Amino acid sequence: MKGHHFHRQPDRKEGRPSSRNLLISTGLNGGITVVQVVGGIVSGSLALISDALHNFSDTLAILLAYLAIRMGKKPSNLKKTFGYKRVEILTALFNGVVLIGISLYLFFEAWERFHNPRPVRGGLMLWVAVTGLLANLVAVLLLRKDSRSSLNVKAAYLHLLGDTLSSVGVIGGALLIVFFNITWVDPLLTVLIGIFILRETWSVIRDTVNILMEASPQDLDLGEIRTRLEEHPLVDNVHHVHAWQLSDQQVHFECHADLKEDLPLSRADKVRQELEELLTHHYRIHHVTIQVEFGVCGEKDMIYGN
Repeated sequence: MKGHHFHRQPDRKEGRPSSRNLLISTGLNGGITVVQVVGGIVSGSLALISDALHNFSDTLAILLAYLAIRMGKKPSNLKKTFGYKRVEILTALFNGVVLIGISLYLFFEAWERFHNPRPVRGGLMLWVAVTGLLANLVAVLLLRKDSRSSLNVKAAYLHLLGDTLSSVGVIGGALLIVFFNITWVDPLLTVLIGIFILRETWSVIRDTVNILMEASPQDLDLGEIRTRLEEHPLVDNVHHVHAWQLSDQQVHFECHADLKEDLPLSRADKVRQELEELLTHHYRIHHVTIQVEFGVCGEKDMIYGN
């Protein structure tokens, strides 16, 4: 018969992340990177220089996250009818891959430090690490809220969280160097930080790949949805079901609804509206497209091609 679609406006709690907070975090991280490089060279601390490299990569990651959000606000056009929202997902994936690379580098550096410890000016190392910790804590607090609603910001947030833990490790290592001349604890903390980063990054990469592969959202049970739609007294069969995410905040759904009777257009449209209301209010789907028909499709499988 025909197809219709419906758009649900996002709730306020689903609002866009703050690009201002990302920009402030970029400035904080960039500044501390310079401080750590200078402090690492002067103190002879490889740990500080390594942490500075980590901070520098995070500065780039946060800057990319900021640019992705700005670009994601651009309106749709004839060439990009879905807009630029996937830019944030691509950026989150890139940041996740970079985080894995940094973790592997940290493991390598830790191995080197275990076997080739070097003398370090622990006092200067301590003060620089404390300064870095304070800056990272401010940046983490700025991004914490938005990291729960945006994979892009979450990836940047994890970068900063890794920096914060790294600074704590450097502070602990500096204290042990100053008071006990124990150097092996620094590479041990580095390994622990790297393991934490890998664990947290895996969820970001998994979610971004699923979105890019247009996998069905994990919290949507398509079998249950089909059953609920077929409970409508005028619906005989629901088939050719598709559900995917345009971004981490926007879910799309489409299907064919085969009616039990050859209804007039106005009555068929009323059925379609009732099905869409169920999908948008009960399952919180943002964009619904339903093709209402009567005995048209020969293949009635839920997933086309099965």
